[in-house]
Amino acid sequence: MYRKRGYRSLQRRREELRSYLRRIVTGLSIVCIIIVCAAVAVKTRKATQSVEAATAQMQSGTVTVKTRARDTLAQEQPAVLGTGSEDSGDKRDDREEETAMQEAQSEETSVIVIDPGHGGVDGGCVFGNIVEKDINRMIAARVVVRLREMGYQAELAREGDEYIDKMDRVENANARNALLYVSIHQNSCEDESVAGIETWYDGTDAGRDSGRLAQLIQQETVKETGAVSRELVSDSELCVTSKSTMPSCLIETGFLSNEEERGRLITGAYRDQLAAGIARGIDRYLNPKTMYLTFDDGPSEENTDRILDILKERNVKATFFVIGEYVRRYPETARRIVQEGHAIGIHCDVHDYKTLYADVDSYMEDFQKAYDTVYEVTGVEARLFRFPGGSINAFNKKVSKEIIEAMEAKGFVYYDWNASLEDATGKENSPEKLVSNAVETAMGRQQVVLLAHDRVTCTADALPALLDAFPEYRMEPLTARTEPVHF
Repeated sequence: MYRKRGYRSLQRRREELRSYLRRIVTGLSIVCIIIVCAAVAVKTRKATQSVEAATAQMQSGTVTVKTRARDTLAQEQPAVLGTGSEDSGDKRDDREEETAMQEAQSEETSVIVIDPGHGGVDGGCVFGNIVEKDINRMIAARVVVRLREMGYQAELAREGDEYIDKMDRVENANARNALLYVSIHQNSCEDESVAGIETWYDGTDAGRDSGRLAQLIQQETVKETGAVSRELVSDSELCVTSKSTMPSCLIETGFLSNEEERGRLITGAYRDQLAAGIARGIDRYLNPKTMYLTFDDGPSEENTDRILDILKERNVKATFFVIGEYVRRYPETARRIVQEGHAIGIHCDVHDYKTLYADVDSYMEDFQKAYDTVYEVTGVEARLFRFPGGSINAFNKKVSKEIIEAMEAKGFVYYDWNASLEDATGKENSPEKLVSNAVETAMGRQQVVLLAHDRVTCTADALPALLDAFPEYRMEPLTARTEPVHF
């Protein structure tokens, strides 16, 4: 009995000792956690302070902006001296206030919102003392400065390190009817070798043209930095791209999980390059060059409707220089060209160079027949025309000047081209080659009239890639008021 009591007493002491040791270990663990958290907080705060200092330094510079805030306008209103009545003064004040409000509203609709992703308690990706929210903010601040230097009104979605819910950011931009919304983020991946830039947008809403904005920002940022161009991603689930009412996109400027790329992202020089690329992409979106996409020799039963389907899907308008005999053969396709908002012009009635260019009368007779056909089928009195082979070619060099004088005297306007897919050379070309030809011959001109042929199957195959190859251009149909391109 004594032995049992002694054994139980020893067992209790052991349990008490174990419990005591567990409490000590638990307490030490809590202390360690507190110390680690405090260290991380200090590092994060230091990084944030450096961001704030850099942002303040950049934003302290003098920049030119397109529009001015209402309170600035009020301060800049000159004092008017005179002896008018108090009533006239009140009316003048009302007019001044109305003008200020109108200008302020104009500012609201022209502001570009640059959103530094995350913020406050939401740090995003964290690698050591490198916190995504800080990198985002430093790049965004530089973008704003660059845009202002270009003459745009640009603002940050968050000024400091405060946390603002992403939906609130988007709703604020929507309420202001902002011009554009661009969100800046950093990426991360379990595979630490992954690197590069990718841009996200909502491809389900073609009306906002967000895809072109994303493509230009991606293109110009990659060009400026030399970074890997990963992909454009259409995603209708992202808040900032799907809930915004203006064109918008989200750019992941690099992978913090990649050691080499992380090393570049923490340098001011590389962040300047990123900002320059993003700003230039925005500028090219807002100030596009002009391209007139033109198709000769149709309509074609096999290819013209395919081309029209693609143009309709992309909301692009083009110009079709048609042949009379094919309009008579495929009247429904000719009518569709007009019904879907494309321009229609005359190419010829029968594509026979020797007969067509035999003399002025022969050309005029052929043209009149094609003109009458187009009017009867589509109801369009076509004023635009294009010479088969161009205004100067081996078949018409003796009569081209006389034909031009006769046609212009009747009020018709002709268009040559300054870029071409070279799709009617008789050579077997891949869609990739046709797009390459177009890019090379366009040569980045401010205004491009691009020649294509809607009777060529490979041209229809190449059209989607062709449209993607020129995001810096606005595609428009030719009109009689468009400045002609002549050889």
